[in-house]
Amino acid sequence: MRAMIRRRTSAALIASATVALIATACTGQSAGGGDDGSDAGKDVTITFWHGWSQDNEVKGINDNVAAFEKAHPNIHVNVVGNITDDKSQQALRAGGPDAPDVVSSFSTDQVGKFCSSNVWTDLNPLLQKSGIDPAKTFPTAMLKYSQYQGNQCSLPLLGDTYGLYYNKAAFAAAGISAPPKTFSEFQADAVKLTIPAGDGYKQLGFMPNFHGYETLPSHYLGQYGATYFDGDGKSTIASDPTVAAMYSWQKDLVGKLGGYDKLEKFRTTFGDEFSAKNPFETGQVAMSLDGEWRTASIAQDGANLDWATAPFPVPDDQAATYGRGYQTGTIIGIAKSSRKQTAAWEFVKFLTTDTDAVVGFANAIHNVPSTNAALNSPKLVADPNFKTFIDIAKNPNSSTTPSSINGGAYILSLQNFGYDFESGRKTDLQAGLKATAKEIDDAVAQAK
Repeated sequence: MRAMIRRRTSAALIASATVALIATACTGQSAGGGDDGSDAGKDVTITFWHGWSQDNEVKGINDNVAAFEKAHPNIHVNVVGNITDDKSQQALRAGGPDAPDVVSSFSTDQVGKFCSSNVWTDLNPLLQKSGIDPAKTFPTAMLKYSQYQGNQCSLPLLGDTYGLYYNKAAFAAAGISAPPKTFSEFQADAVKLTIPAGDGYKQLGFMPNFHGYETLPSHYLGQYGATYFDGDGKSTIASDPTVAAMYSWQKDLVGKLGGYDKLEKFRTTFGDEFSAKNPFETGQVAMSLDGEWRTASIAQDGANLDWATAPFPVPDDQAATYGRGYQTGTIIGIAKSSRKQTAAWEFVKFLTTDTDAVVGFANAIHNVPSTNAALNSPKLVADPNFKTFIDIAKNPNSSTTPSSINGGAYILSLQNFGYDFESGRKTDLQAGLKATAKEIDDAVAQAK
C-alpha cells in the first residue's frame, strides 16, 4: 500500500525532519487555546492533515469524517490529504491560521521528536478528562510507540503487525507440513525450500539480508523482545544479549543460504516491494517477513500463488512467546499551536477510540485496528490470513521500537552496523555493538 511506501522511506527523511523539529522547538511559539466553545455548541472548523492518497484510503478517512460531523454538527473538518511529515512540521513551525489543528503521521520513529519538541499537545489531561484509560483502550505495543517519557503527544490510528508469509505449494513440494515456530525450524525449512540454479537460485527459501525489504534489524529484534535503552536512556544494544543473538542468527542463516554475495546478487533481480513483482508473489522466495497489508496486495495483484500466513518464528529459547511480532502504525495528534483544541480533541478521540470508526477504517485500508475493542469487534473483516495479524496485535509479547528524542536515528545505526556485519566488512560482533551503542548515545546527547 502506498502508505507503507512512505513508512519505509521515512528513515531517509530523518535528517530533514530533525532540522524542522529543532527549528520548531526554538520558535517560542505560544501554546494554542483551550476551550474554543465547541462543547457549548459554537460552530468551529478544524483543519486535519493526513498522508493517505489512494482512493480506498481517502474514502475511508472521509467516511469517518462524515460520521464525526454527523455526530458533532457544530464541528466542521477541513481535510487535506497526501501531506508529508516535512510539510506538516514546516506548517506547525510557521503557525498562523493556515497551520493544521490535527495531524497524522506514518512515522512512529518520530514520536520522540514530536513530544520532546513540544509541537504536539500532550493528550494525557484530555484522556483523563474524558475518562479514557489508555492502558485498557490500546494494545500495549501501540500505546508504547505513541508516547515519549510519559508524554502522550499522539495516539494510535490503525497499526501494522509483521508475520510470516509462506508458499504452501513450495512447502508441500519440500515435504514441510506446517509453518516453523522456532528459528531452528525456520532455518531448516529455509534450506529445504532453497533450489539452486547456476550461480543463483530457482527458488530461495528466505531472503535474510538486511536490504531485503522488511528484513530489518528492528523487525527481527521484535521476535526477541530487545530493550534498546535502559532507564537512564542509554543504549543497551551492547549489553542486551538478544541483540548479539539476533545478529549471530541472521549471519548464520546468510551463510547457510549461500552467503552474502550470492544472496545480494539474487536480491538485485527482485521487483518493487509494493508491486506484483514482489519476490514472494513471483515465487522467487518461498517465505517472507511482511506486514498485514500484503494480504490485500496479493489479492489485488492477482498473484498465481497458493499461500498462507503465520506468526514469524521466535528464538528457540523463547518458544513460549510464539505468536508475537513487531508492531508499528499510524499516529495522530493535535498541534500545540492550535487554538481549537476542544474541537480537535473531540475529533481525535472519535477517530482513535470509537470502535465503529476504527473498525470501519481498518476494513477500508486493510490495516490492523488500534484499540482492544476494535480488535475483538464482530464487524472486523478478517479472513484466516488477515486474522494472523490480528492475533499478533493482541499478543502481549508483541513489541515495538521505543521512541527516542532524535527519532529513528538509533534504528539507522543498527541497520548500518548490520550491513557491515553481514557483509564481512566488520567481523568483531561485540566490538561493533559497543561502537554502535556509543554512536547512539552520542547522537541522543547531541539532540538534547
